[in-house]
Amino acid sequence: MDTLQEVSRANGNPALPLPLMPNISVPHRCLLLLYEDIGTSRVRYWDLLLLIPNVLFFIFLLWKLPFARAKICITSSPIFITFYILVFVVALVGIARAVVSMTVSASDAATVADKILWEITRFFLLAIELSVVILGLAFGHLESKSSIKRVLAITTVLSLAYSVTQGTLEILYPDSHLSAEDFNIYGHGGRHFWLVSSCFFFLVYSLVVMLPKTPLKERISLPSRRSFYVYTGILALLNLLQGLGSALLCADIIEGLCCVDATTFLYFSFFAPLIYVAFLRGFFGSEPKILFSYKCQLHHPRPKCFGLLKAHSGRWAEVCIFS
Repeated sequence: MDTLQEVSRANGNPALPLPLMPNISVPHRCLLLLYEDIGTSRVRYWDLLLLIPNVLFFIFLLWKLPFARAKICITSSPIFITFYILVFVVALVGIARAVVSMTVSASDAATVADKILWEITRFFLLAIELSVVILGLAFGHLESKSSIKRVLAITTVLSLAYSVTQGTLEILYPDSHLSAEDFNIYGHGGRHFWLVSSCFFFLVYSLVVMLPKTPLKERISLPSRRSFYVYTGILALLNLLQGLGSALLCADIIEGLCCVDATTFLYFSFFAPLIYVAFLRGFFGSEPKILFSYKCQLHHPRPKCFGLLKAHSGRWAEVCIFS
């Protein structure tokens, strides 16, 4: 063998070639997380990670259901009833999406079905997101069914428009950077749509958080509860991190996928618990609290007013007595 190598070198030829290395591009670990199966099963790690928090929270809601029903029957607050139902729906949709995703194959039809389930889940989550903000800023002091219906109608239209746009981009124009083997991973409408939408929601929620520090606080009634601003602040931070991750993906930096993986997991797993902790936990506590309280809302006794006829002038005068 050594003689052959010496002869080869003497003839100007390289030594015997080293064994050829297979030309395999190993996917990034954050991409593997999205589609890798657990062992020989068809269950993906990603679906299981999203399923467990939703199942645990749904069990918690069922455990609290008898007490919650009794409390709701006593107060009959339409806002709390609406949000409690919506939180239940979000938990159920999250569970259904994860379970169906575990059972689908790698066929094109199954991939489309999986993406549609993602969009349905996103639709409900976004509708609740916007409902909380609009109720807090515009209708929080009106606990009437008509105001809630108006808010839900507005948020439904906005959320539907967003989800249809995202779903169209996702199904008709899938992002090639979010594809693995023969399975096209759900990419939230692609890197560029993800970046634009994340930046937009970050600006909106940041503006809401800063409203109490602006001159507008003297002109409009703003929620005084700290939990409302904690809620919007968390969503602003989440969208900021998501925007940074999608910006890295747009720059072909694959590490950005790790960032959006983390924000996606937090959003789709813990958004419903965030709503519950921020707005419903106090209601189901020992003393019910107003969902959106305002500093200008003070209880004043209503005056009793009477019309009196002045004898000397023949005119009516109104006299009000505060009781």
